[in-house]
Amino acid sequence: MIFHPGILALVSGSALVTLMMMYAAFLGGVVVVRWDFQSSSAGQLSLERKTCLISTIMNYVLGFQVVSTFLFIYTVDDIHKLFVGAMCATGSLNANPVGWQALLSKIIVCFAAGFWIVMNYLDQTAEDYPLVRLKYSILIILLPLFVGDSFLQLRYFLGLDPDIITSCCGSLFSESGGGVASGLSGLPVKQAMTVFYLVSSFLLVVSFLCLYSKKTFLRYLHTFTAFVLIITALAGMVSFVSIYIYELPSHHCPFDMFQGHYGFIGYPLYISLFCGVFFGMLPGIFHPLRRIASLRETLQRIEKRWIVVSMSSVLLFMLIATYRITTSNLTYISY
Repeated sequence: MIFHPGILALVSGSALVTLMMMYAAFLGGVVVVRWDFQSSSAGQLSLERKTCLISTIMNYVLGFQVVSTFLFIYTVDDIHKLFVGAMCATGSLNANPVGWQALLSKIIVCFAAGFWIVMNYLDQTAEDYPLVRLKYSILIILLPLFVGDSFLQLRYFLGLDPDIITSCCGSLFSESGGGVASGLSGLPVKQAMTVFYLVSSFLLVVSFLCLYSKKTFLRYLHTFTAFVLIITALAGMVSFVSIYIYELPSHHCPFDMFQGHYGFIGYPLYISLFCGVFFGMLPGIFHPLRRIASLRETLQRIEKRWIVVSMSSVLLFMLIATYRITTSNLTYISY
């Protein structure tokens, strides 16, 4: 099991990431304690070189963490063929319940890595490096999260037994199955669809207003709405999007759509959703940094790009989901 190419890539990549994170966190700690931009001493010059080294390391490390989230999903889906009773990634995750914890950890780390990369980029655009202490303090705080992610992933893969008989999406994502998954499956289709389109449309309206207004509360509203969107969209994927893709009212699995006989539609759906939410959260998260004079102009310029990317991604997600709903052979649902 451990010799599966995807598992080897994930485990070896995570081990390398963890080691590089520890090294970067150690150097970051030195920078936090000794950094003095006003000084021209040899020690300060050495620290400035180290910040360039750490930034380069972290861009590759955190970039891998973002990509590994989807590699993890692909691998978990691919190995389902090795388990009796598994038909998709759900069966693989149920084969060792730690897998669900690892998946949640992957998603959290993916967003955390993205936020740090953005902060690092903003810091490097300013001549006085105003975010050095903040970004490396956050890096040190994130280290246990990344170590925990690697541990959960390794524990999950090492705990897989091909002889186990696992349960798949038919039992987990059913209205009578009990738990969060069954609760999402049992959401009324009409109500879930209405909430999803209302939240998505509201985010697009707020995005449009942010492009033409400098009001602070709109930035925070944008971030909050983007956060609400990922909750409602994921619930919608289980409640109604999935059944129109599979054309089966009782099939609510959010993972089968990653498979080839559904056109791998899960990848553009989830990638566009995550991009829309991620870039949608940036304006509010980084708005307080406008108080820093050397970042104000950069933030005003790049914020519009974030909003445009968020709008485009959310629109793409809505268009793909709506297209599959309107063209599906499933024409009647009991609301």
